[in-house]
Amino acid sequence: MRRSERGDAVTGLSTILIAVGLFLAGGAYSFGRQQLPKGVVVLLAGAAAMCLVAGVLRIQGIWE
Repeated sequence: MRRSERGDAVTGLSTILIAVGLFLAGGAYSFGRQQLPKGVVVLLAGAAAMCLVAGVLRIQGIWE
């Protein structure tokens, strides 16, 4: 696979991971403001953090 093809695939997946992470972070913030159970907020916040970290690591080329 050529480098440009690999770079496009990595960037696309990274974009999706970051978008999903931001969506989950917004959900966690919203649920926290609504005073919903802490377990749900913590679960969403953890999932958001994992998505965001994975997206950034893929952009940096650390995790392939």
